[in-house]
Amino acid sequence: QVRLVESGGGSVQAGDSLKLACVVSGRTFSNYAMGWFRQAPGKEREFIAVISRDAFSTHYGESMRGRFTIDRDNSKNTVYLDIHSLKPEDTATYLCAMGTGATPFRIWEYDYWGQGTQVTVSS
Repeated sequence: QVRLVESGGGSVQAGDSLKLACVVSGRTFSNYAMGWFRQAPGKEREFIAVISRDAFSTHYGESMRGRFTIDRDNSKNTVYLDIHSLKPEDTATYLCAMGTGATPFRIWEYDYWGQGTQVTVSS
């Protein structure tokens, strides 16, 4: 059974940084591209970033470049998301997902999803 477990979220102040992690079990981690998405209440799920299976390629959503950095450690079955200079509008549930394409960025390209970790940013 595949499991994706996110961690690292919390309640922070604007301007702070966070490092989110997602640990995968039940599948061969290095066979999948890994993506991060976020979803705020009442809003659609939003693509943040994806990293290829071998970590050689990354792709970021249009409004995500600059403050978000995705990385992975295949020896630890873990994908990370660094977020800098957090803003109140970054408040959302952050979810990781596994996809079989090279660097997928559409929701339907992902096969497995975690439950998410909550990030709340106050001004």
